[in-house]
Amino acid sequence: MSEEKDRIGKLMKSLRLRYRLVVMNDDTFEEKISLSLTPLKLFIMVGSTIIIMIALVISLIAFTSLREYIPGYTDVGIWRKLIDISHRSDSLEKEILAKNEYLANLGKVLQGKVENMDDAINYNKPDTTQKYKHLDINPTHEEVKLRERVEAVQDQYDLAAEPKVKASEKVEINSYFFYTPVKGIISNAFNADEKHFGIDIVAKDNEPIKATMDGTVILATWSSETGHTITVQHTNHIISVYKHNSTLLKKVGNAVKAGEPIAIIGNSGEHTSGPHLHFELWYNGIPIDPQDYISFK
Repeated sequence: MSEEKDRIGKLMKSLRLRYRLVVMNDDTFEEKISLSLTPLKLFIMVGSTIIIMIALVISLIAFTSLREYIPGYTDVGIWRKLIDISHRSDSLEKEILAKNEYLANLGKVLQGKVENMDDAINYNKPDTTQKYKHLDINPTHEEVKLRERVEAVQDQYDLAAEPKVKASEKVEINSYFFYTPVKGIISNAFNADEKHFGIDIVAKDNEPIKATMDGTVILATWSSETGHTITVQHTNHIISVYKHNSTLLKKVGNAVKAGEPIAIIGNSGEHTSGPHLHFELWYNGIPIDPQDYISFK
């Protein structure tokens, strides 16, 4: 034990011995650099330098684009491409399934194997993924106040009766008051030249669609192009149309009041790219721009 302690003591003593590293001019013997070092300090300096260099190399590889040039590392953008491809393939799969179901139903119709349209078109039902029974479609305090103001000036803003004008005068649509079906952002404006006879209004999910005037529901149906659609006949040859709803709250023949919920906003039908309401207003068989008579903000 004593011999081992002696060896350890000599080793530690040798590590603490001071050595001088001198850099001299070979011709003049002038001393340029002089360093006083011990083997222990030299070992610590070299070890620290190696650790720092290793940390710098790892950081360059991990956090810069240099890792792309090291075998075994993949392109940093490949994961984004894989996610995009996954989303595209999922969308294509859904579209293919929908097309296959459409062709299968069409084949049944052509072969005369369909007893009623509900067997051929399973979409002619409310969207069961949403709990519409729990939606609050009661009029708000502001809506109640508006109705009270309108009823207070019945002669001026009578929504049920024809405007009181002379027989020789032409009844103008400006004489009527239109209730806003839903408030939101206009994503596609009225353009009769492009056969877009209404406006597209983007609003919140599950937002109730309200009748723009008093009237009677003359159409409440579903089609592959426009989805759940409801049409209301108003006075003086005015018709309002509401398309792409997720579900309908009224049936054909129901009488509706201005501001009464008749549908829930949705994304049904092929001619849609997101939840919105396609709203049309017709007067005397001619489509008119709803923005000229209604504010949707």
